[in-house]
Amino acid sequence: MNISITARKFKARDSLKSFITKELTTLKKYNDDITRAEVILSYQHPRDSIKTAEIILHVPGQTLNAAEDSDDFKKSVSSSIVKLERQLKRLKSKRTSHRA
Repeated sequence: MNISITARKFKARDSLKSFITKELTTLKKYNDDITRAEVILSYQHPRDSIKTAEIILHVPGQTLNAAEDSDDFKKSVSSSIVKLERQLKRLKSKRTSHRA
């Protein structure tokens, strides 16, 4: 899986980047065919603002997208990962039901 992390209007720390990478690798257990993941981190104001994490997963034949807002980037990323897990489970169940 190819992972690209984009931080808009700020520079992301290495600890945040490693956290995101570790969280994204957990998605491999739901689908081995994930080719690319794009993570976009942004916020509205520099101080005490809502932080947004948007994750775009590229699976052959489909693109999955999840975005979440919170007061911390790690919370936003974790919530987005949970949404993507749900989408990947739904995609897997659709594929297996079509084969049967």
